[in-house]
Parts: sequence; structure tokens; C-alpha cells
Amino acid sequence: MNERIRELAVEAGIISAEYNGFDPTGLTTAQRKFAELIVRECMRMCEVAEMSFVTHDCDVEASGAITVKQFIAEHFGVEE
Repeated sequence: MNERIRELAVEAGIISAEYNGFDPTGLTTAQRKFAELIVRECMRMCEVAEMSFVTHDCDVEASGAITVKQFIAEHFGVEE
């Protein structure tokens, strides 16, 4: 996970913007895991969309779904 997760946690009021604890994100292990699971679920839905496009011979759209999955992984710092 990366700085963007911390920024969203601050925006949601989960942690303080001034947090200066040991973990650089300021999130507990459970909070980090929850954020990661949400990001992974979004990535999984891109895979579902890809398979639907492949089934309907929409190769360009399928490629786009995989590109979006990769962008999500990079944006939030999650390994695929």
C-alpha cells in the first residue's frame, strides 16, 4: 500500500493528518488489510470484465480492462 491509501484514510477520518507513528501510513494492520482487500476486489472485477469482453470477442475492451487493473495496482501500490 502507498501514500494514497493514507491520504484516503485521512479524508475518511480514520486517521489524523498529523499522524506520526511507527507505521508510515498511520493505519493499523487490520485497516491496511481492509484497504488492500478492497483494492484487490476492484482488480478482480477488472478481470471479470476482461473475461466478459473476451467471451463476446471484444478484444480491445478486454485489453482495456487489464490495463485498468494494472493502473489500479500501480496507483495503490498493490502487487498483482
